[in-house]
Amino acid sequence: MADGDRIWRNAHLVTLSPGLGDLGLVGDGAIAVRGERLIYVGPEAGLPGEIAAGAESIDCGGRWITPGLIDCHTHLVFAGNRAREFEMRLAGATYEEIARAGGGIVSSVRQVREASEEVLVAESLPRLDALMAEGVTTVEIKSGYGLTVADEMKMLRAARRLSAHRAVRVTTTYLGAHATPAEYRGRNGDFIDNIVLPGLEAAHAAGLVDAVDGFCEGIAFSPEEIRRVFDRAQALRLPVKLHADQLSDLGGAALAASCGALSADHVEYTNEAGAVAMAKSGTIAVLLPGAFYFIRETRKPPVDLFRKHGTAMALATDCNPGTSPLTSLLLTMNMGATLFGLTVAECLAGVTREAARALGLSGEIGTLEAGKRADFCLWSIREPAELVYRMGFNPLFDRIHGGIADSACARHTAQRGDIR
Repeated sequence: MADGDRIWRNAHLVTLSPGLGDLGLVGDGAIAVRGERLIYVGPEAGLPGEIAAGAESIDCGGRWITPGLIDCHTHLVFAGNRAREFEMRLAGATYEEIARAGGGIVSSVRQVREASEEVLVAESLPRLDALMAEGVTTVEIKSGYGLTVADEMKMLRAARRLSAHRAVRVTTTYLGAHATPAEYRGRNGDFIDNIVLPGLEAAHAAGLVDAVDGFCEGIAFSPEEIRRVFDRAQALRLPVKLHADQLSDLGGAALAASCGALSADHVEYTNEAGAVAMAKSGTIAVLLPGAFYFIRETRKPPVDLFRKHGTAMALATDCNPGTSPLTSLLLTMNMGATLFGLTVAECLAGVTREAARALGLSGEIGTLEAGKRADFCLWSIREPAELVYRMGFNPLFDRIHGGIADSACARHTAQRGDIR
């Protein structure tokens, strides 16, 4: 026993550990923590005496423990909102009509360019708080609404600063190739040469980038243009991921796989060859049901193909101002089940184990295993399916980040009583 060891006892564990079944369930379990690390995960009866002796003991009251939740695809840092566009769409306005009225991504770009870094931090914190209040301990945040070198850097700095204000891990993704701004319309190549690649170099030199993303679509960038960005990212030894096959099949998933991408995201139009390529490369399919729901898409991701070929699937909110203003990973799981037909086990793995793989962090987080970081959640539930089944209900009892309970988060949870 070392000073400060803590043991969470009298709990049921959803470890997501390979070799223990779909969810890696352990009944009558215990978790022991030393510093920021898990040193024991398993049946309480098997807890080593040298760990148990003198350690602080926390009685979980029969609650369930899962790994901390991971939101592996967000655009959380932005300014303003696009609620007026939503209202216009409800009244029948087309995308073109909204764009002519100054809406669409142009609206978000304008608002981000006008906002200071401090404003971006202040406006993003409530969105981050909403995710944390539902058990999120790691969140990925993309740039992509600045579309100048200075404004992309500003977004990434704001994202980095969020983790200084909250007990959460933030990973940053450079998404300079998100859209072509008005001043470069029709000149994608020039935009990549003058903004995307120099911005990537500058952000990397400043230590602001953990991964590089792009939007491969007819309304955005071609596979050839994306490959240019990825070639530069790989020269800088940065991992890549891709918005792929959301609105059409341009072979984005296969492109991502050929580049060894961590993930291909959206993937509604991915074909069988793409699913096979992703499975072989270990590229995770990140499903984003919030965007599918919000923009009223009808083409679902090929979940059966992913299962057939062993393509791992993650889930994320895709939190953004235009197509998925969603800040609930619990609701995202429900949508993954009800809209895409995922099982409870696939949903829970999708926001823990597979989400960690989609960020290249599976050695650190995503499962409950000795040696990994002590990020986990206590839930006032009777069975794991409740986390997927309920809508608009938050059963979080406590959120542990790096071995420390987040009391500020716990104060905002609704269910603090005995689960029985």
